[in-house]
Amino acid sequence: MRKSKSNSDFSQKLNNIMFFLAGVLAVVLIGVIAIGAKTKAENARYTPVEAGNVTANSTEAEEKWQEGVIEYNGKEYKYDNDIKAYLLMGVDKDGVVETAPDYISGGQSDAMFLLVADTVNENMNIISINRNTMTGIEVFDEDGNKIGKIRAQLCLQHGYGDGKKLSCTRTEAAVSEIFDNIPISGYMSINMGAIPYITNAVGGVKVTVLDDLSDAGRGVNLVAGEEKVLNGSEAYVYVRKRDTDVFGSADARLRRQEQFITSFITSLNQNSVERQSQAVAIYNAVADYLVTDVDFETLVGTLLGYEFDESNIYTVPGETVQGSEFEEFYVDEEALYDLIIQLFYEEVE
Repeated sequence: MRKSKSNSDFSQKLNNIMFFLAGVLAVVLIGVIAIGAKTKAENARYTPVEAGNVTANSTEAEEKWQEGVIEYNGKEYKYDNDIKAYLLMGVDKDGVVETAPDYISGGQSDAMFLLVADTVNENMNIISINRNTMTGIEVFDEDGNKIGKIRAQLCLQHGYGDGKKLSCTRTEAAVSEIFDNIPISGYMSINMGAIPYITNAVGGVKVTVLDDLSDAGRGVNLVAGEEKVLNGSEAYVYVRKRDTDVFGSADARLRRQEQFITSFITSLNQNSVERQSQAVAIYNAVADYLVTDVDFETLVGTLLGYEFDESNIYTVPGETVQGSEFEEFYVDEEALYDLIIQLFYEEVE
């Protein structure tokens, strides 16, 4: 039975959820630009594939996931319509969101996560997506004319757009295709510059440092194995930096991001009394870094108070290989389908 929620404290809940979402986006789901790599998509290795549009919210996709019972591994399942998925993106830009000067400079979505909310059982899962996932993306020229579809790293899709909603909707479509065209209820993206605001607002985030990381310009020196309450500058380096000369550096960075999201949400829970007074100010501080098609008010009754811990974080399964120029991540399709069945379907009794 679905739990009931009182409307008497609606304003307080709205403030809390805005704080929660802004925090998750700004601190955890931040894009991590490859050191020394170009932002423009033409520098990545890709292979042409058939042209065609894939729209995540198309009628065809909706019908596919509501068409009835399917059989999988000897059992019957149906798509769970109480599950809502939201794409969370971090874009490799430090400043506030601005319209890109052309349609190939929208910036890379270097951190991508699906937030999967179960609106009946009131819990949420997060699926991290490797930015180097090889998939079909739509390519356009500088004037926005469609060239066709290519096989390239997923993070590049965001670059082929306006740096705002157009970039996000195209990335959303590409992610939906990777997940066998599941419907995605909305997206939220944020630029790098918001990290210090949110981290410092919760008094820092405690982690056991996974990698040696330093940034002399920011006065940051992190040593693997030490327990550390990261401040804003340290958090910025922790979720962003990687050594592109080291194979698998993007994978290691993704592990830090997964660790960070759990620790950050824990910090929010520990500071629940204080966050009420901070919520609106924090949200306003990062609003200019944020692009979304989600109405925050509609999420109040969906996400507030949902259960979440480290067991609720999943990673798209697959393998990173060295391409001719850049690292490439290839999804284990069978294992991913297992995950899709687990999180988006329910067994038919």
